[in-house]
Amino acid sequence: MSFVIPEYHHPDFSLLQFTEAPDAAYEVVDKDGVAPDYFHSTSMYPEYFKINGKWLLAGESRMDSSVVICDDGHLEVVENRNLKKGDKVILGRSEKCEEGIYMHCGGFMTEEEKTDDQFVFRQGRSRETSYARDYDNLFELLRYEREHGNILWVMGPAFSFDHDARAAMQALVDNGYAHGLMAGNALATHDLEGALLHTALGQDIYTQACQPNGHYNHLDVINKVRRSGSIPQFIEDYNIDNGIIYSCVKNKVPIVLTGSIRDDGPLPEVIGDAYEGQGAMRNLVRKSTCVVCLATMLHTIATGNMTPSFRVMQDGTIRPVYLYTVDADEFVVNKLLDRGSLSATTIVTNVQDFIAIVAKGLGVM
Repeated sequence: MSFVIPEYHHPDFSLLQFTEAPDAAYEVVDKDGVAPDYFHSTSMYPEYFKINGKWLLAGESRMDSSVVICDDGHLEVVENRNLKKGDKVILGRSEKCEEGIYMHCGGFMTEEEKTDDQFVFRQGRSRETSYARDYDNLFELLRYEREHGNILWVMGPAFSFDHDARAAMQALVDNGYAHGLMAGNALATHDLEGALLHTALGQDIYTQACQPNGHYNHLDVINKVRRSGSIPQFIEDYNIDNGIIYSCVKNKVPIVLTGSIRDDGPLPEVIGDAYEGQGAMRNLVRKSTCVVCLATMLHTIATGNMTPSFRVMQDGTIRPVYLYTVDADEFVVNKLLDRGSLSATTIVTNVQDFIAIVAKGLGVM
């Protein structure tokens, strides 16, 4: 059965709660990076604001940001640190029309889903959960997104330590199942180490056997990349022909690498400024319609915070953004369970096994 995007249902603005609601109030920012008192903070759900008697949707939303009324009339969701003096910031802490603000959580739900209050067991997600249907749904979703959407992968370094996982992810990239990659210094460093030396942190990526002086390997690779000046130049200089990063460079898949206080090196492309890195990540998230977060707690939480549950497409239609988070630790995946059943799916498993199953399920390996 082929994947079908759920239809979005706008609120019924003819209802009294909307017609009798006041216009949303706003206040002008008087200092860069500082929101007015009582600013409205956004969620991951579609939010509407009554401006001059008309309900407007704030597109390109994200959690924990302010809503600015722009001079041309459209609404822009802006992180508070990026507010500028003179911006008109919407005020209000209620979300059911009382202050001209409405949060629409059920836009993609059918009437049956809205009224389904059956008591059922095993609604949580754990190591004991069966994920067979989740995998089937993911295969269909990724096939759809390859042609009609934008697939963003958020990856921890676990993939770079295993030969088969690297090969599986490379196959997905080579076959068009990646439109963006976000990671840290470690994923890229050890993947390039695997490509050049067949090790990750000095261990053979197939046998896991430690190599003599192997603890130097990733440091040597970082040094070589820095001498080359960039990852693409390093790939050319050393005739690299395998791996996740190689495949992304070859296929012109955008990569955002954000740094950590503990980084070695780092690689030249790693963004060391946390807020510059967050901005670069959000630029990729803004394009995405399917986000898959894999074995990286901090990147997963950061990405979840900046990923809305919906996307306004160029033709004006509204579709869901699908978020998957996969980790062997139940705590990590359950951090995002409150995003809503449609927009977030969590899988508790080893991500190296996960990526191999996905590659085989999609027929690329």
